[in-house]
Amino acid sequence: MRLAIFSDIHGNPIALRAVLEDIEAAGGVDGYWALGDFSAIGYDPATIFDVLTNLPNRVMIKGNTDRYLLTGERPRPAIEAVVNDPSLMPIILEINTNFGWTVGYLAACGWLGWMDKLPTEARLTLPDGTRLLGVHASPKNDELGFDPELTDDECRELLGDCQADVVVCGHTHQALERRVDGVHIVNVGNVSNPITADKRASYVILEADEAGYRIEPRQVDYDSDIVMQTIRAVRHPAAAYLCSFYEKDKTS
Repeated sequence: MRLAIFSDIHGNPIALRAVLEDIEAAGGVDGYWALGDFSAIGYDPATIFDVLTNLPNRVMIKGNTDRYLLTGERPRPAIEAVVNDPSLMPIILEINTNFGWTVGYLAACGWLGWMDKLPTEARLTLPDGTRLLGVHASPKNDELGFDPELTDDECRELLGDCQADVVVCGHTHQALERRVDGVHIVNVGNVSNPITADKRASYVILEADEAGYRIEPRQVDYDSDIVMQTIRAVRHPAAAYLCSFYEKDKTS
């Protein structure tokens, strides 16, 4: 069996379609796992769902920004922080305008109720008995994720009693593979909104049979200039922020 596993699409169907084309070019897969953060902080929130829901054998789980869209929660800083630091007001206003725009977009397209029914994890036993767990950030919660700077003890804390042999995740926009206490942690990276100098979309193909499993990390180029042009064309309220992810001189 072959699974394509990806995360953090962030309302960018150009990047998503590039990944799906690469999957087909690599020989196709038997199923798809999409690990959350589908729409927020992106220029086209709804098309993502049009594309993903037409994939065969798909599994989709919520990420933290999906939860924010549904609950009214927002990323830090909290509104209350303005009391202590009024300079935060422009940041908070942009965050709320950004997420409010996305909520209105998805509500108009009828996707909010559908999103609310998505689970927060996915589990599968591979042909050799390996237990696979898919989460957005970590088994602990959807906001604390695995990045290369974590110590083994910090990874153990995030894994908790995950009851899995392989944990696949996203959230931090930093791909990695690591083993802690026999658990194979695979951060698949991000389809969109890169935070490092490498602007390519990243994902993995997991291939499994009775003899074991293999992880193939893959990176995909797409036209970031067209993405920035489209962000500006739709008059996104946080256009400058969204475009900053694709600027060529951005580094980690």
